[in-house]
Amino acid sequence: MTLDTNIIIAYLDGEGEVVRALSDLKSNGVPFFLSSIVEAELLSFSRWTDAERRATQSFLEQNFISIAFDRTVARIAAHVRRSVKSVKLPDAAIAATALYTNIPLVTRNAYDFRGIAGLSIASF
Repeated sequence: MTLDTNIIIAYLDGEGEVVRALSDLKSNGVPFFLSSIVEAELLSFSRWTDAERRATQSFLEQNFISIAFDRTVARIAAHVRRSVKSVKLPDAAIAATALYTNIPLVTRNAYDFRGIAGLSIASF
């Protein structure tokens, strides 16, 4: 699964439904992919202490396969933005990661990704 920022936040906040769903998927061997843009969004929270930020970095490193926002993903994101004018760059980059890996995007904001051709959306 490719995860959106809001799913990671829900997990870190201990939301039962998300914690159970991700735990079940992980125990079944489902790999979790994370756009480097999601990581940047998470680690930019200014209210976290240094210890919280380090703990989150460790959590991300241990549980997710990071997909870099490299030239290939950037070009997919650019195509997404040209095709769907309402999509903001961070969302286009996250969608591009899911498109690049050909794995569904799990999000609570499916509306933000509407109209993106070929993008499979999942939610819980």
